[in-house]
Amino acid sequence: MRENEQELLRLIEKEGRMESHQLAKMLNTTVDEIEEMLRSLEEQKIILGYSALIDWTKTDIQENVTAMIDVKVTPKRGVGFDAVAQRIYRFKEVKALYLMSGTYDLSVAIEGKSMSEVAQFVSEKLSTLDSVISTTTHFQLKKYKHDGVIFTEDEDDDHRMVVTP
Repeated sequence: MRENEQELLRLIEKEGRMESHQLAKMLNTTVDEIEEMLRSLEEQKIILGYSALIDWTKTDIQENVTAMIDVKVTPKRGVGFDAVAQRIYRFKEVKALYLMSGTYDLSVAIEGKSMSEVAQFVSEKLSTLDSVISTTTHFQLKKYKHDGVIFTEDEDDDHRMVVTP
């Protein structure tokens, strides 16, 4: 991968709405070259999509319930954790799935309209899979920071680092 492509990926990962002419100026290249790089990166499935980060608490739309579920599984011979992970990430409720180190093997992020909908997913879909040994569900109570963006109102404009003796 060329250095220009790497820098382009870093820029659009940080700010996906940047227009081609801005990107071209920042990377000291042409708009046509930027658009060709974006098209190529999309075709190679290096760029998988573009999304917005939304603070739903500031809308009149009812916010979904988000849960992080720690899952302990038995890996399958020859495919390890991949086969069970593939079964889990196909559920429409699953927003993210990670293989983890530590006590649990997988971390599953899901969204539902209510806590009972999340509980129903865990009891009827996730925990009934053959490889799943146990689950622990943690409900998200408040979002302070996500993808490097702070969600809380900053009442104190003093951003100096606190130093204590």
